[in-house]
Amino acid sequence: MSAARSLSDDTRPRIHPVIHHTATSVVTIERFIIEQERQHPQATGQLSGILYDMALAGKMIASKVRSAGLVDILGATDDHNVQGEVQQKLDVFANETIVKAMDHGGRLCAMASEEEPDIIPIPDRFRCGKYCLLFDPLDGSSNIDVNVPVGTIFSIVKKVSKSKHGELADLLQPGRRQVAAGYVLYGSSTMLVYTTGQGAHGFTLDPSIGEFLLSHPNIRTPDEGRYLSVNDAYEQHWDDRVRQLMRRYRGLEGARRPLSVRYVGSLVADFHRNLLGGGVFCYPAHAKSPRGKLRLLYEANPLAFIVEQAGGAACDGAKRILDIQPEELHQRTPLYIGSKSDVELASRTLAGLKTAVGA
Repeated sequence: MSAARSLSDDTRPRIHPVIHHTATSVVTIERFIIEQERQHPQATGQLSGILYDMALAGKMIASKVRSAGLVDILGATDDHNVQGEVQQKLDVFANETIVKAMDHGGRLCAMASEEEPDIIPIPDRFRCGKYCLLFDPLDGSSNIDVNVPVGTIFSIVKKVSKSKHGELADLLQPGRRQVAAGYVLYGSSTMLVYTTGQGAHGFTLDPSIGEFLLSHPNIRTPDEGRYLSVNDAYEQHWDDRVRQLMRRYRGLEGARRPLSVRYVGSLVADFHRNLLGGGVFCYPAHAKSPRGKLRLLYEANPLAFIVEQAGGAACDGAKRILDIQPEELHQRTPLYIGSKSDVELASRTLAGLKTAVGA
């Protein structure tokens, strides 16, 4: 082949290079999302736009969280959310921030929030899109007064109804139908982790330039964990199988290596530590909460999608989380999530399962 041949004469399909993260590379979340989008020629860019908008909302919330001790946004309001829980001032701010950041882009047809009783419609003056957003605006907010890390959790599903505006059926989809999910952790640094089904990837906010930069590409959680995250205060209400499981995790029964107990009380913080270091987060059903406590749509489903993309697993003690068919917006569920072998132990102990929890 002549060296003088023009590049325009080359009719071979162009292969877009995969980003290789190095110590000196600077990969913004926008660049990373664009590179992933290029792998799908049929993509319209709507999903990418939703992820950009969530990153922006995360920056805005992070700014308020950092200054929470300096302005009047700490503490509780006089209101309760749909769960009957006292709303924190930052809960309200985070919820309003996400709604206002997302409702006008023409990409969503409906939203649902842990803080709102019903579907959040897209205002008539804005165009409707083909996706729905479900979110917990500020997980762990009851701990904000004592400077414990908190976070935002979100889930994105594709519209299935034929109406212009999103309907309940669009939101009540099993977790396996999620097209994207993620969380933003507001801790010593602000970190966003998300998946679109192509692995789980983490980005850390550089406050000096106001950008999320790729810091944890293709996260893989260890198959066997180091940490056990569970609230022992409910032990008196657990049934015998749950008590047996916790004894096995601690190495008091059976031959397995004991796990170290680490419990922050903020789901995002506990999940993030276990995702990177290996471990299992447990919130069993018990006598006071027979259906569990955590919300299926706003907490369990998005984190289950992420952990499975990182090689882990999530179940409710008998069934894979992503296979549960939701029946209501604020449905609760027991949750065992983290390193695959630890979650498999939960499923075997609690339900007698002999097969692995779905990957």
